[in-house]
Amino acid sequence: MTVKPSGPLPLDAPIPGSSFTDLLESMGAGPALSLPPGFSVPSAPEGTTVLALRHDGGVVMAGDRRATEGHLVAHRSIRKVFQADAYSAVAIAGTAGLAMDMVKLFQVELEHYEKIEGIRLSLDGKASFLARLVRGQLPMAMQGLVVVPLFAGYDAKEGRGRVYTFDVVGGRYEETEFGSTGSGARLAKSFLRTAYREDMTVDEAVATAIDALVAASTEDTATGGPDLLRGILPNVVRIDADGLVEVDDEVLRPLAESAVENIR
Repeated sequence: MTVKPSGPLPLDAPIPGSSFTDLLESMGAGPALSLPPGFSVPSAPEGTTVLALRHDGGVVMAGDRRATEGHLVAHRSIRKVFQADAYSAVAIAGTAGLAMDMVKLFQVELEHYEKIEGIRLSLDGKASFLARLVRGQLPMAMQGLVVVPLFAGYDAKEGRGRVYTFDVVGGRYEETEFGSTGSGARLAKSFLRTAYREDMTVDEAVATAIDALVAASTEDTATGGPDLLRGILPNVVRIDADGLVEVDDEVLRPLAESAVENIR
């Protein structure tokens, strides 16, 4: 990602409002996401499988830790699940470097909106803005550097967790039960279709998320299962009326051990 040279904001420039991205563009400092003509697409690490599922009090989001580069393992302990704000989280799949930049910009956008407007953006509004950021990556996606996030959070107005998936052109879709994206998404969703219950407790939802990742890793080589020897466990967060909490490795390890032993 390159940034255009910037200068002071002209006095007659339009006020960009509560969008940090619009503010950057009004200053001529918006990101220029394109490759020069004739430049070949570089080989870059890619994140693989992330998922989220609703439970009776909120939502759980989880991601494996492997990043691949072609047929090779680029990183064994990459982080794919990030806090967006106090009541939502975003997970990444696709070109890892671009995806992490998108997450950082999304986090700044939410903070900027809250400071300017004095209120927190609605969960549906957050999902819509993330879709806009995905759509802004379309020129890079057309050149092979694809970023497709997953978004979930707790909607205080409706008193429930909500899960959103996206496509490469910025389409936004709310899932009624669970969602997944990445190379192992189909396998994870196939497992969740048989294991998911709407009345699950948060502990059952965390265990089911781990089971789904392990199930995906048994068939998809790009999805990394728990590495118990190295102590590399999935990233898992839970979000409810009390906010976002990251699940500790001490809680995840016995669940991972059980999943590795039982999932076939």
